[in-house]
Amino acid sequence: MKSKIHEFHKKATLMCKKLFYTSLFLLVFSISNAQKDFQGMAVYESKTSTSDFKSRMQGNKEITPEMQKMIEERMKKMFEKTFILNFDKSASIYKEEEKLDAPGTGQGGGMRMMSSMMGGGGTYYKNVKDKSYTVDKEFMGKEFLVKDSLPKLNWKMESETRMIGGYNCFKATAVRPVSQSDFRNFRPKKEEDKKTDKPKTEDKDKKTNFMDDFDMPKEITITAWYTPEIPVNQGPESYWGLPGLILEVNDGKTTVLCSKVVLNAKEKVEIKAPTNGKVISQKEYDETVVKKMEEMRQMYDSKGVDGRRMEMRMGH
Repeated sequence: MKSKIHEFHKKATLMCKKLFYTSLFLLVFSISNAQKDFQGMAVYESKTSTSDFKSRMQGNKEITPEMQKMIEERMKKMFEKTFILNFDKSASIYKEEEKLDAPGTGQGGGMRMMSSMMGGGGTYYKNVKDKSYTVDKEFMGKEFLVKDSLPKLNWKMESETRMIGGYNCFKATAVRPVSQSDFRNFRPKKEEDKKTDKPKTEDKDKKTNFMDDFDMPKEITITAWYTPEIPVNQGPESYWGLPGLILEVNDGKTTVLCSKVVLNAKEKVEIKAPTNGKVISQKEYDETVVKKMEEMRQMYDSKGVDGRRMEMRMGH
């Protein structure tokens, strides 16, 4: 009798072990599968301050109030945008939200080029696993495919916290070099810099260029707010490298703020890099843009094209 009870206990113990290991395997498998299938979507509102440009226009006698209103409307369209970030554990795509233009206000080649230079247009693909990015850009009627390594930012973790959309966020700051092809980085020149430049350009007969009052800094300070509650190494635009999704980032002039987050939606989005365009590095692309813009500036100067006519041409 005792031997039968012992045998029964032995079989029961063996069955329990089998059930335990089977359950453990299924649990690990389901967690692994969930991580593999994990995907999220975040909506970001990007706004770049235009107060510097507006103050310069108000002091320009060649720009009429009607022209100023038209330019401000164009600038608002370029400097206020909505973006969608689709992400998983290792990669993301960041793209401007598609909107139907009102009749007669569709983006021509010039507006698409300006949009690209203001952070819009194209698809920004980031792969944090192999630390690379790919973005398609249009400039001067040509398609470029910028492929390069993700910029490594030395984030400094701050003690401040705040809530963004119901998520507890932590502050982080970093200093980064600017992209010479991103015109949102332009800052007004300091008065002492203008005085230094004055002798070189002082000519009563020469037209002054609207952009002569602006300069491109070498580096800017970034302030980011991230949430560990969404543990992905992702963020808007080129931002990454924090232990949680970046919900807000500010560079002193442009603020990108998350307005909506959806995790594990039923419909999955294919996260892959764009492929169209001439492959080029970020440095090569920046040099191309700077060179062409300088050529355009010299062309306008040599033909005596004033700021007013230039704005009209850019607007159409």
